Amino acid sequence: MIPLCTPSLDGNEARYLQECISTTFVSSVGPFVDRLEAMVSTATGACGAVATSSGTTGLHVALTAIGVGPGDLVIMPTYTFIASANAISHCGAQPWLMDITANSWTLDPALLERELASATRRDGGRLIHTASGRRVAAILPVYTLGQPADMDTICAIARVYDLKVVADAAAALGATYKDRPLAQCGADLSVISFNGNKTVTAGGGGAVIGNDSDLVKRVRHLTTTARIGGDYLHDQVGFNYRLTNINAAVGCAQLERLDDLVAAKRRIRSRYNGALGSLPGVSPFPRPDWSNGADWFSGIVLAPPALTTDQARERIRAAGIEARPFWRPMHHQPPYEHCLATAMPVSDDIWPRVLTLPCSTHLSEADQDRVIAAVQEILS
Repeated sequence: MIPLCTPSLDGNEARYLQECISTTFVSSVGPFVDRLEAMVSTATGACGAVATSSGTTGLHVALTAIGVGPGDLVIMPTYTFIASANAISHCGAQPWLMDITANSWTLDPALLERELASATRRDGGRLIHTASGRRVAAILPVYTLGQPADMDTICAIARVYDLKVVADAAAALGATYKDRPLAQCGADLSVISFNGNKTVTAGGGGAVIGNDSDLVKRVRHLTTTARIGGDYLHDQVGFNYRLTNINAAVGCAQLERLDDLVAAKRRIRSRYNGALGSLPGVSPFPRPDWSNGADWFSGIVLAPPALTTDQARERIRAAGIEARPFWRPMHHQPPYEHCLATAMPVSDDIWPRVLTLPCSTHLSEADQDRVIAAVQEILS
């Protein structure tokens, strides 16, 4: 079976893990944590990075740091992994779900602007959603498949309405937006993930990045239980959200090969697009011209007269190849189906038709040829 996406661990991972064991630095304090934060800062153009226990905890602490709290609304696209919405809920806030654009699968800026203009009012220094009476606290764009959203437009709208922006950049490490690195796309804070299926993994974990040094310091303080000094004094409710040195050791070994890993992802996506994009009823994943995405996952979008994604997946699996559907939008998830939401014509059209294909960074050309041949035979 050719798997969908497994990590490439043939760098210094084993050596660095042994160093953790030999030195007994296995918890949330250790040289690899510091090294990982420095490497992430360099790779993303950030003034600082804070390593966290997961991407979800990174999103939660980032939202908390910018002031999101109970009863607030946070604008986000419906088409995302549920962790984006969960992080908002962990703050006691609620998602305000909006649709995406067909050419990027990211938050639709025109829709965002229309909704803010028609559905909100100012009350002193607060932006209020008129119908619900809730404060609108922030915008959380998602970099779908490692593809940055149209951040210049989104951030310009955010400034008009005095809204903070936290970017869910979970899979976007290595991406650029208009030739700018990840931390310089305009968000107040951005969050990346090192989950096991990400291009760069630490087995788990994440990082919050930004270019406001005071805000980054606040994130760091909150992730370390808001502790002051060494005598167990804590000045507020904080979180035990730090990454372990063991996880960081794996992450450092992976980051040493960041450019090669992202280049492999882009090569795989390009080959699938070229070989499969012209099949009847098939279109490639989007690639808007404003950025160079990290191409986290690769695959195809099916449309009549092609098979359904379930039918295609079953036949591809019978050929010894793993293929899967992709995200189910938040407005179709039981915890969030009653949230404030716009009409979702684009998300509702796209999500049932997405089929992801094997895209491990170490996928051989021969195995990719096998995938391509199987898909061509099944769909032609």
